[in-house]
Amino acid sequence: MPHADFVHLRVHSAYSLSEGAIKPDKLAGLAAAGNMPAVAITDTSNMFGTLEFTQYCTKSGVQPIIGCQLGLARTGTILAPDYVVLLAQNEAGYANLQRLTSFSFLTGDAVKPQITREQLCQYADGLFLLTGGSLGPIGRLLAEGQMDEAKAYLSILKDAFPDRIAIELQRHGEPQEAATEPGFLQLAEAFDLPLAATNECFFAKREMYEAHDALLCIADSRVLAEKDRRRVTPEHWFKPAAMMRELFKDLPDACDNTIAIAQSCTVMTTTRKPLLPRCPKVRDG
Repeated sequence: MPHADFVHLRVHSAYSLSEGAIKPDKLAGLAAAGNMPAVAITDTSNMFGTLEFTQYCTKSGVQPIIGCQLGLARTGTILAPDYVVLLAQNEAGYANLQRLTSFSFLTGDAVKPQITREQLCQYADGLFLLTGGSLGPIGRLLAEGQMDEAKAYLSILKDAFPDRIAIELQRHGEPQEAATEPGFLQLAEAFDLPLAATNECFFAKREMYEAHDALLCIADSRVLAEKDRRRVTPEHWFKPAAMMRELFKDLPDACDNTIAIAQSCTVMTTTRKPLLPRCPKVRDG
């Protein structure tokens, strides 16, 4: 049987704490059952699920893609960050992803872990960048009607990630996605950048939406009846490749490119000897 012609590049495992609800073994199984040749793990601000994820993918005959969703600081503020996705293409990229993840917890008085754009560009080697959809920095600027600023920002990212960047498109049914998509398409054409279709997966099946919604309420000490609270849509599940192709049937290249991106990511997490601290020798007595 031929492989599916779409790969999920933005998936939150249960290691996206109080956010994701897909265990690594389940994630590998979903990809294998859907005949997907590869699947990415992109937990928010951490990478401590990558080894377990890699081991389960290897057993399932699925190529693991090691990634992370990182907050990108808004210039001059400590507001909640914009989000981008980084995928490790090689050992250098994996090491840089570890560095950036660590930096995200060391950035000043930020309300959430985040890195600066300067840090992102400095440690871009070996990483593939997805621009973050409507909740990324480019999407936010488009939503605010700042096309010139979006172009300037994207130009900086393209210079830092030559041939390693894609305009991310999402169609969960959110109003901001529809509002920003025309701008994304315009930018992709203007900068000669590929499109990448993603479905930000937080749970395995559509019927798990209500349970996941309850998880978010527990995490935030809120109740289901409250309107002004964190939530996702029922569409944020691990959709089959055929459903994603249908969803983006007007932009087939956006799905084709997920395969090409997956093929460019060849690094795998392996077990390594622990790095113990160096201690001075202590004399007997």
